[in-house]
Amino acid sequence: MYIDHIFIITTDKGKIADKLVDFGLTEGSSRIHIGQGTTNRKFYFENFFLEILWVHDHNEITSHKTKPMGLWQRVDFKTNSFAPFGLCLVNTDDTETLFQNAFKYQPDYFPQGMLIDIIKNDNQTDLPWTFRLPFKGQKKAETEPTIHKNNCTVLTKAVFEYQSSTENTFLDHFKNQNQIQFIQSTRQWLNLIFDNGKQGKKQDFEQLQLTIEY
Repeated sequence: MYIDHIFIITTDKGKIADKLVDFGLTEGSSRIHIGQGTTNRKFYFENFFLEILWVHDHNEITSHKTKPMGLWQRVDFKTNSFAPFGLCLVNTDDTETLFQNAFKYQPDYFPQGMLIDIIKNDNQTDLPWTFRLPFKGQKKAETEPTIHKNNCTVLTKAVFEYQSSTENTFLDHFKNQNQIQFIQSTRQWLNLIFDNGKQGKKQDFEQLQLTIEY
């Protein structure tokens, strides 16, 4: 399995993304998710993008249509036990088993019948809200900037730290994956390793619960 993108929810209307720019990342496009109540700032790399996500319309994200997908619980991560991370996997045949019982969500910003498959992980809330888009295969960011001042180019591994010890069949799907790893820890945290860490550098972003190694 491969990562399409990862989102991190913020409560400061995306201002924390300025820290990523200062760190040496080149910002790409942004969008409003119509009908969903969220908007974003994005940073693209050769094989993945990082999305900083926040709520711009609380009525939309808690509407009758949108609330069942569980994203609103992630938005309230500062007052509950939910991790603020979303993991989007590339839609390939080897994800079929993982998503066979997924929640189906029809966003207003996709044509009718183009559904997002969602694993809410609401039974183990420190695991990421995990999903795949209806489009098959990896999409190249041909119109987005992928060259960064700090020379991060390819995401080689994403490590999610989680706290609970409950057995979860969700984790079984990732036991032999090279790009995605889950480790039990004392915190909820995301570690992104670029280019196998060849520069030997590391930067923490406490507000995002994120460490970048490169």
